[in-house]
Amino acid sequence: MAQFLQHCRHWVFDMDGTLTNAVHDFQHIRQQLAIPPEADILGYLDSLPPAQARAAHQWLLEHERTLAQQSTAAPGAVALVKYLHERGDRLAILTRNARELAQVTLQAIGLQHCFAPADILGRDEAAPKPAPDGMLHIARNWQVCSSQLCMVGDFHFDLRSARNAGARAVLVNLPDNPWPRLTDHHAPDCHALLASLSGSSPH
Repeated sequence: MAQFLQHCRHWVFDMDGTLTNAVHDFQHIRQQLAIPPEADILGYLDSLPPAQARAAHQWLLEHERTLAQQSTAAPGAVALVKYLHERGDRLAILTRNARELAQVTLQAIGLQHCFAPADILGRDEAAPKPAPDGMLHIARNWQVCSSQLCMVGDFHFDLRSARNAGARAVLVNLPDNPWPRLTDHHAPDCHALLASLSGSSPH
């Protein structure tokens, strides 16, 4: 096990694809909003004229609300978060989704009691990942150095956000690690990460 995991008590989780099973059909979103295949969805919407951007963001919000209400927990995610919560670790959410939908998602998977509302950051509370802003915001809130944070995510945006903030990066929910230079620890799923932390065998 990576040595830093033994000492980490400040955890920042991505939401979709990390704590939940990934359900976003990004190709469908791009088609509905006429977003070029290579463009970052949020960045592209923000570049539109104001009225068009507002309408597109509203469509995206309603589309994501439906997905949030139907969220299912990723394998091992509930057990991992409850383990960390019960031992008194600090827990936050940093998502490119909207904060209100992150709260809907947490309620759907039964983890809303593990995260304080102030520790749930969406795309309107901080510049979206891979920007470091959300990680730095959480570190300031908790009054710790950003190097004490561990970001847990399933995509290179999560890992880059951690790197850009000087935090640790843990990749989960991929069988292999396509971004080794961005990753401090890789676990194929949350069961395996919990096993590393608790010293038990993964399910």
